[in-house]
Amino acid sequence: MADTATRYTTSATNGKIPDLPPKHQNGASVDNSTEEDPWCNASNPHQLHFEDITSAAFKVKNGILVTPCMKSHLSALTGMEIFLKKDFLQYTGSFKERGASYALLMLPEEQKRKGVISASLGNHALALCYHGKRLNIPVTVVMPIVAPIMKIQSCQQLGANVVVQGHDMGEAKQIAMRLSKERGLVYINGYDHPHIMAGQGTLGLEVVEQVANIDAIIVPVGGGGLIAGVALAIKTLHPNVKVIGVESERCASFTAAIKAGKPVPVPIQSTLADGLAVPMVGYNAFITAAPLIDKLVVVKEEWIAMAILRLVELEKCVVEGAGASGLAAILAGHLDEFKGKRVVIPLCGGNIDTTILGRCLERGLAVDGRLHKFTVTVSDRPGGIAELTKLLSGMGVSIKDIIHERAWITSDIFSVQVKVVCETRDVKHGKQLMSALSENYTNVHFDDNVFYGEIPSPLNENGNSVSAGKH
Repeated sequence: MADTATRYTTSATNGKIPDLPPKHQNGASVDNSTEEDPWCNASNPHQLHFEDITSAAFKVKNGILVTPCMKSHLSALTGMEIFLKKDFLQYTGSFKERGASYALLMLPEEQKRKGVISASLGNHALALCYHGKRLNIPVTVVMPIVAPIMKIQSCQQLGANVVVQGHDMGEAKQIAMRLSKERGLVYINGYDHPHIMAGQGTLGLEVVEQVANIDAIIVPVGGGGLIAGVALAIKTLHPNVKVIGVESERCASFTAAIKAGKPVPVPIQSTLADGLAVPMVGYNAFITAAPLIDKLVVVKEEWIAMAILRLVELEKCVVEGAGASGLAAILAGHLDEFKGKRVVIPLCGGNIDTTILGRCLERGLAVDGRLHKFTVTVSDRPGGIAELTKLLSGMGVSIKDIIHERAWITSDIFSVQVKVVCETRDVKHGKQLMSALSENYTNVHFDDNVFYGEIPSPLNENGNSVSAGKH
């Protein structure tokens, strides 16, 4: 990746990259620069107004898809009437196009000729690059070295000036701000720029036109730009609609801001919902969204994986972790008060890396009680392992992987320890497997953490729909 970063950086900036700031001993960047984003000022935050969103809706209508908002098969599963706003169907795969398009359209003509710059891990960069090419506006994006190579290459293919530099988004943003000052480029914050928030709010306008009598909308929260625009749009037109924000437990920056009464930095851990991994919510987004959010919930990683699995299986929708977090909150039982209500969930992004998707599906299967890993001690005499596989086959259990060990067995030299990864149909089938192994073998240990209780799945043990349970 380092070689790739160097190659992109050199070609994009003629070898001239601002020096990174010094670091604390714990590795956090110390920003001694004087560059500030004039659009995102802590001492003078910009509160969005409804007319900003209606203006955006008029201006972006020729460049943005009106994505469908359809009743979901998950409705029977969850006990709610769920509608999915499929904004991952935008050309670049996320809702970010709405704000990017509007922000570019609102530039003065002289600035359109000079161009813009931003720092992004992927979706915002892709949206800026695509609409910059469409509108003939030069775009430079600074992407940290942890950005997915697929998204880096996609930005280049769209004709953007791509700089891969910085270990994280904090360093990438510092570089982008310095390049902005040096080259006269406007910096466009991906979640806190007022025009970005106004553009994202057009999603809310579309939702109220597409679905009548909405009781609640569940919005993923990262930097806060989407929920700020959507909440303002919907609450202005329908004040009784509940706006629910959802964060991953590994990057709950808006929750921290609510507790502190202002945006504050929080440590970020790796998460399936990488699109929500923003260390501090935007000043403009916070002042706009905070008074409009009715409830803010935090979900665990396993429920995000489960939500991705459910959307693939039941809706044939491939979404990233951030896009699935709204459904994750329902599956985890955080929003049971909306049973029997009409609920909208924006599926706001679909740019999930293929390898990450595979891991998410496997983790979801484990949480769902359908993928298991166990260790069992069997006889090492001829036919010992064959008896085990015959037992599993007779139960309809599919073996995914199997390995046996002799050297670390402490019981006797005529035994072998077998480790098995296998797949069952559902929780009931998994429990039958555990019971059968316990009846036939003395030493059996399941390593996975499943059977949480009632997990929302297509069928329960009696073949009926089940409701969400808390973990």
